[in-house]
Amino acid sequence: MDPRLPLGLLLIWTWTPFCGAEIYTSLVNVKDAISAERKLIESLKSYIDQESDRLQDIRRFYAKVSHLHSEVYKDQTTALANPLLAFTLIKRLYSEWPNVIYYDEALQHSQALRSSYEREEMFLPNLEDLQGAARGLLRLQDVYSLQVSGLVRGHFLTMTSEGTSEIYKPLLSVPLSSDDCFLVGKVAYDQEDYYHSVPWLEQSVRLFRRNSWSPENQGSLEDALDHLAFSHFKTGNVSHALSLSQELLHHDPVNERVLQNVEKYEKLLLVKPLIKGNGLKRPASKYLRTREVYERLCQNHGSYPTHFQNPRLFCDYLTSGSPGLVVRPAKREILSLKPFVVLYHDFITDTEAEDVKRMAQPGLRRSVVASGVKQSAADYRISKSAWLKNSSHAVIEKLDRRISMVTGLNVNHPFGEYLQVVNYGIAGHYEPHFDHATAPTSPVYKLNSGNRVATFMIYLSSVEAGGSTAFIYANFSVPVVEKAAIFWWNLHRNGKGDADTLHAGCPVLVGDKWVANKWIHEYGQEFNHRCTLNPDE
Repeated sequence: MDPRLPLGLLLIWTWTPFCGAEIYTSLVNVKDAISAERKLIESLKSYIDQESDRLQDIRRFYAKVSHLHSEVYKDQTTALANPLLAFTLIKRLYSEWPNVIYYDEALQHSQALRSSYEREEMFLPNLEDLQGAARGLLRLQDVYSLQVSGLVRGHFLTMTSEGTSEIYKPLLSVPLSSDDCFLVGKVAYDQEDYYHSVPWLEQSVRLFRRNSWSPENQGSLEDALDHLAFSHFKTGNVSHALSLSQELLHHDPVNERVLQNVEKYEKLLLVKPLIKGNGLKRPASKYLRTREVYERLCQNHGSYPTHFQNPRLFCDYLTSGSPGLVVRPAKREILSLKPFVVLYHDFITDTEAEDVKRMAQPGLRRSVVASGVKQSAADYRISKSAWLKNSSHAVIEKLDRRISMVTGLNVNHPFGEYLQVVNYGIAGHYEPHFDHATAPTSPVYKLNSGNRVATFMIYLSSVEAGGSTAFIYANFSVPVVEKAAIFWWNLHRNGKGDADTLHAGCPVLVGDKWVANKWIHEYGQEFNHRCTLNPDE
């Protein structure tokens, strides 16, 4: 018998959304879910009021029947001799009890609540959303070295050489429940990721021991003990697996599977009594080959050198002879020479940023990555994006002209792709990747305008913590700077890709991150214009 099988049916969902909402991939959808729950609260309040009236009637009926049995029916022979009492008994059992139990208005009340729920169903999360949100918490735990015990209390704590440090103090903090921790741990458990399941299930067991079970919970203390015991067994901690299983038997003493597990663990400890190690090893990543550097850069929350550290880096007001820039010079900060990376401060106004976000929202779809000649969604990119043509609104055309002024490049389609607006989800991120095509079959070439020679990314919002842009091989990261734009060259002069542009969008720890990407292609450019390819080449 498989010892991993849970004690009962877990995660039984009572709804089937009309479509795959993928709420966790964009905070826009999380806002929709908040609005949906607000409407459900109103419906639940109405239901409670109606049910409260009904319960008063039921209590009255209960008091009447209880009184009869405690006073009138004490002497059953005398009571039944009275035909009136016999009649009222028969009538009560035949019609009054069914009327109480199968009360039509009670059905109407619950049906009204169900109808309200079903109206909001398309905005509600599904199992994929729950699992994605849980994986997001695991991602934040890893990338920012967060303590699970802190997260459970609503704090973002990390270990430093000096001890525990809070890397961000949220204005609003919410502790996690025993059931919350169980569901996060179970997502890791189902992937056979015991490195993550153990600390989350340990917190779940601790909280379940302290608090009584609630009817809205999916799991229970028995479920948490069951999953935690097997997680410890799989990591080599047999003695702990045994003690947890023995505790589980106190709650479910006739569970054959757990009894078999206890016998198995006891035999293992007799043969090797010192088997009580902890084999918690973090799972390897299929895609992330630069994990240590990537996470260090993300944890630094911005680590690019300044002109004080490198005199060749500088800040200036860029005019380049352009009439538009003469009137409004660009605030340029050279961040790096290899690769050549520039930050333009105050590139976009608040009003323009809000306009772009508002226009993009109806078209947001799960972001995809190149997979051969096709594109598909992947866990290493969690966001939603939409494409905006410059003809869709005057502000997009205005931004295109501004990008062209500061870069000296032709950004008109097909030499520049349409503006891609991206909203990141729960722990939204994009693991290290190149913007330029690395294979001749890449979809980037579908425009027939060559490879992506440059990237221009506009920060449409700020974030409270996380979300930096990390350049992996160049060994620096750039924090999110609201209303600023970052520009870099993707190709060398010979047309080959610049390996130093391997970059990543670090997970958003706290905040709602929006960016707009403009990818500029090789063809249609005059590189002897105001901007040049990497000036060191």
